Amino acid sequence: MAGGTERSLRAEARVARGALAAAIALALAAGGAVILQAMLLARIVDAAALHGAGLAAVAPWMEALAGLFVLRAGLSWGAELAGFRAAARVKAELRRRLLAHLFALGPVHAVGERSGELAGTVLESVEALEAYVSRYLPQLAIVALLPLAILAVVAPVDWRSGAVLVVSGPLIPVFMVLVGSQAEAINRRQWRQLLLMGAHFLDAVQGLTTLKLFGRARAEIALVGRMAEEYRRTTMASLRVAFLTSAVLEFFASLSIALVAVLFGARLMHGHAAFLPALMVLLLVPEFFMPLRGLATHYHARMSALAAAERIFQVLETPLPRPRGTRAVPEGAIGISCRGLHVGYATGREALRGIDCEIPAGRMTALVGASGAGKSTLAAAVLGFVQPSAGEVLVNGEPLAGIAAEDWWRRVAYVAQAPRLFAGTIAGNLRLARPGADAAALREAAELAGALKFIEALPRGFETAIGEAGAGLSGGQAQRLALARAFLKDAPVLILDEATSGLDLETEAEVVAATARLAAGRTALVIAHRLATTRRADRILVLADGRIAEAGTHAALAGSGGIYARMVGAYSGGAYAGGGDA
Repeated sequence: MAGGTERSLRAEARVARGALAAAIALALAAGGAVILQAMLLARIVDAAALHGAGLAAVAPWMEALAGLFVLRAGLSWGAELAGFRAAARVKAELRRRLLAHLFALGPVHAVGERSGELAGTVLESVEALEAYVSRYLPQLAIVALLPLAILAVVAPVDWRSGAVLVVSGPLIPVFMVLVGSQAEAINRRQWRQLLLMGAHFLDAVQGLTTLKLFGRARAEIALVGRMAEEYRRTTMASLRVAFLTSAVLEFFASLSIALVAVLFGARLMHGHAAFLPALMVLLLVPEFFMPLRGLATHYHARMSALAAAERIFQVLETPLPRPRGTRAVPEGAIGISCRGLHVGYATGREALRGIDCEIPAGRMTALVGASGAGKSTLAAAVLGFVQPSAGEVLVNGEPLAGIAAEDWWRRVAYVAQAPRLFAGTIAGNLRLARPGADAAALREAAELAGALKFIEALPRGFETAIGEAGAGLSGGQAQRLALARAFLKDAPVLILDEATSGLDLETEAEVVAATARLAAGRTALVIAHRLATTRRADRILVLADGRIAEAGTHAALAGSGGIYARMVGAYSGGAYAGGGDA
């Protein structure tokens, strides 16, 4: 599993191959400067300490040494910068692909996911790849080349020191892999816990009011605390493995350096070796292990990146729905029909079972039924968010599956039961429907939706900032803003999940009236929960157990003695005509 993940991760890094190549080349050049530094420093010390050379004699070498220090610093900085640019490009491309894939999967898929986990995948998991791309991948090339270059300099000068490096060098990566083998499982568990904790915490924050009402806030706090403690324990276990890996490296590196020093010391004492080559080799031997030290430092980043990448590629490999066609929406007033429509979910439940219905052009069709009858699924099928397992949705006689999704969505305005508003200004939220709308168009749409009065009463009017999910607005105000957005779009097709529950009678009447104005002259499918809405509809479809049980006008169905008539009798006086989401 890790091998496949790493192969996929390296394939993603190819988008930044130029920046990675620059990082490797600059790092290798900095390594070459290190070798020259060691040679110059050994020559300066030998000349000054053993041959009595004065400052004037060694001044040119010292100037060259200072220049190498500056050059090495500049090359190292350039390598770091190139690595970070490579990581930034890979992260940006991955986030773009993740968001594009999630949008292509559609909102129905998102309902089955935890929003906190998806957010953690797009943000935290992708961010965890930075050290892998910017440092670990360049370090692999540096480890393969720079020690060989140092060995090529050391071996001709002293074959014994070269033999020590040849034997000890390969041992370090081997022991790093052995010690770090358990880090993979630990890091995978750590990232699963992090994503789960983030998802659970977001769910708890969003449901805080409900938790308080039912007296479960303290229990939820304790649960979040236990999850955080488990994450802390896993993190500490991961750090222990990282420190152990570094300790193994330092042990073998120190042992090798000490062995080279002892071998040279014994020969220097007996006059079997010269001081200049001995000092040069002793300066280069620690540099031989520096790339390996860097690899050990970033080896933990590799484990974290692989653990984080598993979830990223799991999302990217989720199969997309069948591709939609490329035809344009047929010209003329848009009428919609369903023929033998079956829609099932991954759980095995079939939500729609052979739906045959008409949604006439320019008319308002109300959709009613008990909770779970299939109302929201039928609306999602008409929107194109779910694909039928059998049957089809037709637009002016053309299969919806053959029409380009973007072209269809341009013709549809959708108002959800829980309208989605974003942090920003009221004007910014309205312009999501028509980005180029001017102030006059915003005022007209707000007035038609019954929202102009409360907007103008706000401190900055249309430029008033609201919070995420419409924080700072009442439920009725948020619903009227969603209706204003639909008015602003002015699309010929309207799909509306009526949301009047929890509103006072005056606000409910305003929202119902605004809904009627919005539906007038449009091909409208309204999931109705109130009799006030169904009475205004030109046609009513009654769903039961995923099938069309009844169809007709309010007057005809109310007197038929069927399901709709029982709803009217049981909930007369403006109560609910149908249940919640299917």
